[in-house]
Amino acid sequence: MQQRITFKNRDQLDLSGALHQPSDGQPIAYALFAHCFTCTKSIKAAVVIAETLAQRGLATLRFDFTGLGGSKGDFADSNFSTNINDLIDAAEFLKNEFQAPKLLIGHSLGGTAVLAASQMIESANAVACIGSPSNPEHILRLLEEHLVTIERSGAAEVKLAGRPFKFKQEFVDDMGKHKIDYRDLRKALMVLHSPSDKTVSIDEASKIFSQALHPKSFVSLDHADHLLSDKQDAEYVANVLSSWVMRYIAVKEAPLVEHHGVSASAKTKQGFLCHINASGHRLLADEPVSVGGGNLGPSPYDFLGAALSSCTTMTLNMYARHKKIDLANVDVTVEHRRIHAQDCVDCEKNEGKVDVFNRAITLEGNLSEEQRRRMLEIADRCPVHKTLENEIKITTELNN
Repeated sequence: MQQRITFKNRDQLDLSGALHQPSDGQPIAYALFAHCFTCTKSIKAAVVIAETLAQRGLATLRFDFTGLGGSKGDFADSNFSTNINDLIDAAEFLKNEFQAPKLLIGHSLGGTAVLAASQMIESANAVACIGSPSNPEHILRLLEEHLVTIERSGAAEVKLAGRPFKFKQEFVDDMGKHKIDYRDLRKALMVLHSPSDKTVSIDEASKIFSQALHPKSFVSLDHADHLLSDKQDAEYVANVLSSWVMRYIAVKEAPLVEHHGVSASAKTKQGFLCHINASGHRLLADEPVSVGGGNLGPSPYDFLGAALSSCTTMTLNMYARHKKIDLANVDVTVEHRRIHAQDCVDCEKNEGKVDVFNRAITLEGNLSEEQRRRMLEIADRCPVHKTLENEIKITTELNN
C-alpha cells in the first residue's frame, strides 16, 4: 500500500515522497520519517520501517529533502535549516491532505532535524531518533579535511559514500547556529542507537537521553550498523516504535454500529482513493496504477466480486451444515469482464455491452458427484447472485 506523493515546500520546490498506508483499513495515525544525511527516502531502512509501520496500522510518509533523490532544488543550497523547514512543510501537507502526524521519526542527522523541528509540529505527541548526533555540528566531522578549503574558496566538492556533494560555507555556518534544548521537547521521546555504530557514537545518544525530560525511552540496537542495512534491524525498530507510540496516541475505536448502509468518502486531491465505512468496518477502495489510481485498495468492481464470492461461500457452507454434507472448505473466485452483447449467446440484451462475472468454485471434502452437482445449483441461490440477476433500481438524493 504505497502512494507516490509530491508536495511543495515554502520555497515552492516540489519535494518527492512515498506514503505507506495500512492495507486493511483506516490508519490509526500518521507518522513522518526523515532520512539520514545525504541519503534519500529510498534507502533500505526507510522503506522497511515505513512498510512495517503501515502493517502495524501507522501510515508513514517518507520524503526526500531539498536537492536529494526525486526532490527539486540544489543540494548545495540546502542546510540544516532547510531540512527543518522541509519537515514542517511535510507535516503541514499531511495535515491538509490526510491527517496531521502524531509520530516523528528521524534517522542519523534526519533524527537531529526531527528533534529540532518537533517543537514546531504541534500535532506530534511522540518523536524518535535513530543513530542520531545530539548536535547538528557533529556532522562537520565528515567534512573536517575540507573545512579550510570551503572557508577559503566559499565551497568545495566532497565525496561521501562514493558520491560527490557540493558544500558551501553557508552550510558550515548554519550547522553551528542550532543548539537543541532537549529539556524543552515537550514530546514523548525514544532514542534508538547501536553500541557498535561507527559513524555516530552511542555517546551522542547518551547526551540526548540524559538531557531530555520524561517521558523518554532508550533502546539499544545490538549489532546493528549505522544505516540499519540488515532488514531485521529495521523491522525491529519499526515494531518497537509502533508498540511504544500507542501509549501516546489517542486512538478512538470506531463503534461497530449496526446499520443498512455503507458510506464512502474521498478528498478530490487524492485521486480515486476512498475511505469506506461498512457498519463500522474501515476499508479502502482505489483503482489500479494503470488507470491513474494508487492501488491502495480493491477497486469498486473488486468489491462487487468480493460480495458475490463471499455470499456464495456463506450460502454453500450453510447448506452443507444443514444437510450434514462432508464439506471442509469452499473457495470461490470471481472475475469480472465486459463483453459485447452480440457475443453473448444466452443474453436477452443484444446491443451495447454485458457485464459477465465468471465464478469458479472449489469444494474440498468427501462429496459424491450428486452432492457436488447440487452444491452448484445452490450457489445460484446466493442472495447477492439473485440481486445481480434481478432488475435493480437505484435512487439518488443530494444531502445538504
